Amino acid sequence: MALALPIRRRPVRLSPVLPVVAVVALLALPLAPGDGGGAGPADALSALVVVFCAVRLLRARRRPLGRTAAVILGLPVAGLALAAVHAVSPGAGITGLGRYLQVFVLVPAAVVLLVRGRADFRLLAWSFVGLAGWQGAVGVHQYVTGTGASYQGEDIRAVGTFGPSDVMGMATVVAFGLVCAVGLALGRPAARERAVAACCALALTVPLALSFSRGAWIATAVTLVVQLVLAGPRRAVRVAAVVVAAGVVLVGGIGVGTAMLQERIDSITQVTDAPDQSVTDRYTMWAAATDMWRDRPLTGVGLKGFPEYRDGHASLALSSGSDTEGAGAAFRRQPLLSPHNMYLLVLSEQGLIGLLCLAGGWLALLVRALRGLWRTHAAGGRGLDCALVSCGLLVWQLVDFAYADIGGPSTVLTAVCFGLVAWWSLVGGDGIRPDEPPTAPAARDAATVKAARR
Repeated sequence: MALALPIRRRPVRLSPVLPVVAVVALLALPLAPGDGGGAGPADALSALVVVFCAVRLLRARRRPLGRTAAVILGLPVAGLALAAVHAVSPGAGITGLGRYLQVFVLVPAAVVLLVRGRADFRLLAWSFVGLAGWQGAVGVHQYVTGTGASYQGEDIRAVGTFGPSDVMGMATVVAFGLVCAVGLALGRPAARERAVAACCALALTVPLALSFSRGAWIATAVTLVVQLVLAGPRRAVRVAAVVVAAGVVLVGGIGVGTAMLQERIDSITQVTDAPDQSVTDRYTMWAAATDMWRDRPLTGVGLKGFPEYRDGHASLALSSGSDTEGAGAAFRRQPLLSPHNMYLLVLSEQGLIGLLCLAGGWLALLVRALRGLWRTHAAGGRGLDCALVSCGLLVWQLVDFAYADIGGPSTVLTAVCFGLVAWWSLVGGDGIRPDEPPTAPAARDAATVKAARR
């Protein structure tokens, strides 16, 4: 009689990137009215993720980052430390330093160290898509039922759970999800996964349009064109044809293009001829930020210094603030505390030194991300989805920074975004060798994990 041998089951090992997924998931929670301007639960969890990553490194007793990664991720610290010293007050310097370190240094570094390979990268990318789907569904419901933020006297602006005090929050989340879905649709070899990602991308265009965010529209349009070009000319032509056909159906057949939406689109070309008050305020704050930089070209006015020096450099064309209401919040006059341009904000508060340190790191990530993309094409397309997602997220953010800056609960998603880009640029793209022969999917994932651990 044969004895039954016990079956040894391998212990289930959870991915260390799951805490980062939890940070993304927390952004789905609704915010209390009036809480849209500061840090939220996701920011608190992101701090715990950084601590969790540090504990894992101490237990493993290994060097966390290579020399190149440490230099690129740590480059902004020099400009930030100098700007914190020149802040208007010690409290403002510490607060601003902590926020910048969270968004551009600590959380991205934690994501780089916690992502083990392409499977973890894709898990985070799909979490972006899932969050965008939820926020987009809430936004569409707000538009249909007239329970959104106020826009031209009607409560129809889709803002998701972020409320009227962070009108860019839902637009940013939906745009990130759309960029990730397009990258997955263009780069995944499995037909079913490509189809699901493509359907998600098409669905997310509706809430993005209903956000009435011109800056998000421009950044998304530029990014999608870049992704199509990077994916290859043949695929770009096919996808462009599908997008045009879907646009004709949505706008012409179903009637998605309402009069307000058409007016908002037309206003993009009227920012110089007949700008509205929001555009006038933005131009005025841009001029004020530039004037601050001229006074202190190297170091700027210090972190959190723009609101303090704004009135002394702005012209009389600047209004006292913007009106916000709707989406469950009462009428509120929201002050204009930033130039709504990340480059000018850094230039005015951190000077030329801070801008070179911060933007220099972004440029280095972009160059290395594109190099990794070239390697995927040379290696037969392995990891193309990760390359398109990371390049797309970085391009979107760099374009959007010309119309927006950091602030609000959705900012922590920007930090995770930079972490994904940094992983591909510093680890994932370097793990692909153009001269290696095609391998099975399991072997490819194992090789990627091994490269990520080095």
